[in-house]
Amino acid sequence: MVGAKEVLLAEPRGFCAGVDRAIEIVERALAKFGAPIYVRHEIVHNTFVVNDLKAKGAIFIEELDEVPPGATLIFSAHGVSKAVQQEAERRGFAIFDATCPLVTKVHVEVAKLAKEGYEFLMIGHKGHPEVEGTMGQLSEGIHLVEDEGDVAKVAPRQTEKLAVVTQTTLSVDDAAGIKAAIKARFPLVREPKQQDICYATQNRQDAVKVLAPQVDLVIVVGSPTSSNSNRLRELADRLGTPAYMVDNALELKQEWFADAARVGLTAGASAPEVLVDEVIARIRQLGAVAVRKMDGIEETIKFPLPKGLKIDAATGLEIEVRKAPETGH
Repeated sequence: MVGAKEVLLAEPRGFCAGVDRAIEIVERALAKFGAPIYVRHEIVHNTFVVNDLKAKGAIFIEELDEVPPGATLIFSAHGVSKAVQQEAERRGFAIFDATCPLVTKVHVEVAKLAKEGYEFLMIGHKGHPEVEGTMGQLSEGIHLVEDEGDVAKVAPRQTEKLAVVTQTTLSVDDAAGIKAAIKARFPLVREPKQQDICYATQNRQDAVKVLAPQVDLVIVVGSPTSSNSNRLRELADRLGTPAYMVDNALELKQEWFADAARVGLTAGASAPEVLVDEVIARIRQLGAVAVRKMDGIEETIKFPLPKGLKIDAATGLEIEVRKAPETGH
């Protein structure tokens, strides 16, 4: 049996600035206020990260009823609907918002254009928390399209003022096809000045486009719930290279490597590098003797933390925290 001889590492891969920020918000809140800290939905879609934070005292919930009065609550990186936000404020929780700033940008765009009378077509996956959060910015007038077939069926109330917004973690190529179908049916549709698909999603997909043709097999490190990780595996597959997604090194199967002299390795934006290292170690056990990094874009973006969790050089952590006024409920 011939096994892997070389591992080629995609660049960039793994954590993006939004994921880094979200995890840091939970860790700082735990350090400052002590356990438990409540987090609505998985802070990011990665099993290892979520379990690590659970062990440190984070409690992940889906319904606000599960959060006791006076608790500290963090919104996940995927964002929340207006209804969830208002309900959390009404209940008087101390709230920190870990929504990725690139998702917040989409929310702001929706709010601004809705005031101008626009309806929206949202390209995204039904049931994904980011999609629920963005569509939940409005009570009506926002329509989900998952594929080009949906574009033919969607029925907005009017077509003069239509705008398109996109889930940030989609396949760049799929989204482009759906946008083209929207444009063909609604020629006046307004597109965002800068595409909604985030820089990290774009960069990781671009890296796979370079990686896949150079290797016999692609391994993507990511959790099943991670949209951007799933898109990386699909992309490699579409490019004709067998591809598998694993949550960790234990999920690797020896038979995948039987005819793969060179293995490409990447990781979704919510997968930590420690998991990549463990996968490399396992592939080495299966015979790989060399690990080489591809050339690629170096990401330097960093997003600021919310007030109340920023470090003040003179005083340590600030103590300011946004707390909704008591409403008597």
